Amino acid sequence: MKKAVVLLSGGLDSTTTLAYALKVDQCDVFPVSFNYGQRHSFELRNIPDILKFFSIPEERWQIIKIDNSFFSTSALVNPDIGVPLDRDLDIDEIPVTYVPARNTIFLSYALAYAEILETGDIYIGVNAIDYSGYPDCRPEYIESFEKMANLATKAAVERRIRYRIHTPLINMTKAKIVKLGTELGVDYSITHSCYSPGPNGEPCGECDSCRLRIEGFAKAGLVDPLKDKYLSKKYFPEWWK
Repeated sequence: MKKAVVLLSGGLDSTTTLAYALKVDQCDVFPVSFNYGQRHSFELRNIPDILKFFSIPEERWQIIKIDNSFFSTSALVNPDIGVPLDRDLDIDEIPVTYVPARNTIFLSYALAYAEILETGDIYIGVNAIDYSGYPDCRPEYIESFEKMANLATKAAVERRIRYRIHTPLINMTKAKIVKLGTELGVDYSITHSCYSPGPNGEPCGECDSCRLRIEGFAKAGLVDPLKDKYLSKKYFPEWWK
């Protein structure tokens, strides 16, 4: 089995990507996560359960802490900036939830880890179809980073490794991602998507991430297991009913 570094946030897309690397490409996976002061850091609490579900040794999991001052202009980090609710997702603009250079920073760490592990395979769950308009989720960005990786690392220059950034979800709708993950046996009850969750991870139902997840399950003809998980909560949103 080839080794692969997988960026894992604890969300729907990254967990589906992890399942794809394991079950479709049959990789020996090494997950990497980041704590950068995100207001939805609740998702990180799920990762030990995700690792256990997929029988991945927890000692392989790298969690990297980044000073949140680097990302202070993002609503996902700065509590003084509100997370947009019920935003028109068809408007072609980059929202305030954009985190400066986030995927570039994350992929750089993943690249360094891959070089240490002596593997050229890195997986990331970016998507350019049903997404919030982030520029670092587009195919042309991934292609550019991959080219850079093969120019800027010792292993690539010495022709020992050829780096490839795998993006199995990049051209999928959220419904197709949900269907794929379901076929791969992903337990979506241990994933988290909300940008502005309640104290126990309760989804708001109104942020971009919640709405894309809701729409994905609905169009896939499936029920999000979070529905039963939060059924008794007093703030239970109307869209679950």
